[in-house]
Amino acid sequence: MNTRLISLIIFFCLVSVSQGVAQDTAKGTVFVDSNGNGILDSGEKGMAKVPVSNGKEVVLTNENGEYSISIDENDAKVFVIKPSGYRLPVDERNRPQFYYLHKPEGSPELEFDGVSPTENLPDEINFPLLKADTKEEFRVLLFGDPQPYTRQQVEYFDRDIVSELKDARGYAFGITLGDIVGDNLDLFKPYTQSVAKIGVPWFNVYGNHDMNVDVQSDSLADETFEATFGPATYSFNHGDAHFIIVDDVVYPRKDGKSGYIGGFTDRQLTFIKNNLKHVPDDRLVIIAFHIPIFLPDESGRTFRVENRDRLFDLLEDYPNTLSLSAHTHIQQFRFFDADERWHLVNPHVHYNVGTTGGDWWSGVADERGIPHTLMRDGTPNGYAMLNINGNDYTLDYKVADKPADYQMSLWGPEVVPQNSWHGAQLFVNFFMGNEYTEVEYRVKGEQSDWRTMNKVEEQDPHVAALRQKWDRSDTVLEGKRPSNPVSSSHLWKTGVPNNLSLGKHTIEILVTDMFGRTFTDEYTYKVVKPER
Repeated sequence: MNTRLISLIIFFCLVSVSQGVAQDTAKGTVFVDSNGNGILDSGEKGMAKVPVSNGKEVVLTNENGEYSISIDENDAKVFVIKPSGYRLPVDERNRPQFYYLHKPEGSPELEFDGVSPTENLPDEINFPLLKADTKEEFRVLLFGDPQPYTRQQVEYFDRDIVSELKDARGYAFGITLGDIVGDNLDLFKPYTQSVAKIGVPWFNVYGNHDMNVDVQSDSLADETFEATFGPATYSFNHGDAHFIIVDDVVYPRKDGKSGYIGGFTDRQLTFIKNNLKHVPDDRLVIIAFHIPIFLPDESGRTFRVENRDRLFDLLEDYPNTLSLSAHTHIQQFRFFDADERWHLVNPHVHYNVGTTGGDWWSGVADERGIPHTLMRDGTPNGYAMLNINGNDYTLDYKVADKPADYQMSLWGPEVVPQNSWHGAQLFVNFFMGNEYTEVEYRVKGEQSDWRTMNKVEEQDPHVAALRQKWDRSDTVLEGKRPSNPVSSSHLWKTGVPNNLSLGKHTIEILVTDMFGRTFTDEYTYKVVKPER
């Protein structure tokens, strides 16, 4: 090979490198932190075959716990994917410490502070893990959209939700499913101070109201989130479950429209693909993001369906899956099958979780001074619980400031005329209901058989009545007017029997949920003589 040809090859190689992203290499050790000081001390052992990622590639540590992975030399993140049987260190606000942000010059100048300059890449980025007695059976707290716009609303969240969970026992960790705050990112601090009181490690999902909106690139929209919580896309294991947390808010949009849209980037999908290579196919795979993957949503914005199809392709070898979202401020389930390009026989379950902030902290305040904030579909504000046993799960919903057995609301007439047409109906809103829920009723003491109630897609009349109170008032009511009602996906109704003796009667309600569990309630009304 002549000298001129060699020179040309070198030239084109240099041009190719200069046109790409400048690369650096992060190195370090994943180790068992025996004394819990966060430092790799002499005698502490490295852990083999632990995944480490840069948000795209995933590598495994060697037999000494060492890893090496390429990163962007100007803006990168490196994180460990926690294996089962171990726990992550947490800071003073119970935020898991599993990552390193590499941003030599820091975030650009923004309205809200981002990542401070990290300067040169450290020679070693070590990740400590702590031994833990992880059980196959555990519970996870799920919060949808606290979304406070003011410090007063942070206080509502603290008093209404966090106060009843303070120093909670029996939970492995918690996840807030995005819209942690309402555009004012300075509220991240009081939010984290509040959630820390629960006393368990807390993971956070990035939402559309958690964005730095004064940016021109989607890669910069999460700068304040990263500075507060770390990477917006990552994963970890616990028991026989594998959790994948994904930022699915794309901002700005690239389709010529303003605002944001739900979707995944090629980098995220590559990360999920590489990540799943190290997840056995008998694990329960749980994907958590903010914007739901069904189309369209009621705000007129949508999720990019081609991204959902690619996600489903990646999950085709995993028969046990669940996806979680928030965003809508209602509660609903979706079951994806072959019509939506889900590849397995059993549908993929998507749970769109009701919110801790309810209907954006609206409505008349209760005796505590906290707005009722009933959601538009009739779901009261509260939080969910994911109960995992091996690769199986159940879900519960807890209404704020109510007993745990408050699982449905009933709406019907106080009186009906005996043996006369009246048209009055009894409505049952079972907050965790869906098409796999059965609702039955019978008149107590009448030795009648259980009858099936009709599932309907209608507005909950209780929600409609509350809104009418605001519109028909001749004075301005205190608080924020609630949003207009929407059709509920967990509503049942039936006619109220009036071919009974005069006096009080009680209708028994029996609900069987999607997991085969039963719940009961009662509704009392009067049968009276008809007007002549």
